[in-house]
Amino acid sequence: MTAVGGASLLYWVNLPSSATFIDPTNSGHVMQGKAIYAYACAACHGAKLQGQPRWRERLANGRLPAPPHDDTGHTWHHPDAVLFDLVKNGLIPGRTAPSDYQSDMPAFGSTLSDEQIIAVLAYIKSTWSSDVLRMQKEVTEQQRPR
Repeated sequence: MTAVGGASLLYWVNLPSSATFIDPTNSGHVMQGKAIYAYACAACHGAKLQGQPRWRERLANGRLPAPPHDDTGHTWHHPDAVLFDLVKNGLIPGRTAPSDYQSDMPAFGSTLSDEQIIAVLAYIKSTWSSDVLRMQKEVTEQQRPR
């Protein structure tokens, strides 16, 4: 089990064995991921990964808008296993979010293969600054099962 981001969120998830670290320098994955992101993610998270306006402010229904996936957001604070789980299974209260949290984040596990999800995450990570990428890699390595 792993605590995520100091929020005491517990989950048990593993990346597929083909990806222990999602490599943003894999040009094949990045190109494929960019195309998938454009049709599956950009409508909510923005064509330039900028997220929805006022993404930190709750909507009337209590949910938060889609966050950015660029350096200004919090995506890079999470290890790859959590990011993979969020895309594959959606945001699950008590596992990848606080237990009382509700989200509009859909699960893509029935529409995207594991390899496609990895490609999308490689694309997102390929846009990060070297400092952000280094910090996210450290988080991923700290959370990897030993």
